[in-house]
Amino acid sequence: MDNYSILCIREEPDLLNCAADWFHEKWGIPREEYYKSMNQCLLNNQSIPQWYVAILNGNIIGGLGVIENDFHDRKDLSPNICALYVEKTYRNQGVAGRLLDYACSDMKKYGIEALYLMTDHTSFYERYGWKFLCMVQGDGDNHLSRMYVHRAP
Repeated sequence: MDNYSILCIREEPDLLNCAADWFHEKWGIPREEYYKSMNQCLLNNQSIPQWYVAILNGNIIGGLGVIENDFHDRKDLSPNICALYVEKTYRNQGVAGRLLDYACSDMKKYGIEALYLMTDHTSFYERYGWKFLCMVQGDGDNHLSRMYVHRAP
């Protein structure tokens, strides 16, 4: 499936409200938090935060963000991929991999060579060139989660 586009919110400001609603629906984080972060990427012209969506026929089918810290105790491991989600209908078709690659390439334009992400998944991110780094404590979590790193070639 190659007929979808990956767009950066900073380049498509008309997607701001729709994207904030979509991420809120997927993750349950208050819509205002997504809106504020996405609006910040429009106003600041800085590398962080950034938000990306995969669009098919005018609908968001996947997305992710890049923020300073994805709510964990290792503040030195920054910036972080966050909120990666692909609609169930479009999973196992490479959408997540393309979103990850796109975000990594875009961040490299800003001179950011390493990105981090926290997850409970095992063996998913390795397919896309991510390497397990260490275990981290998520804010408010009683368990440790896996921290991965991706370094630009």
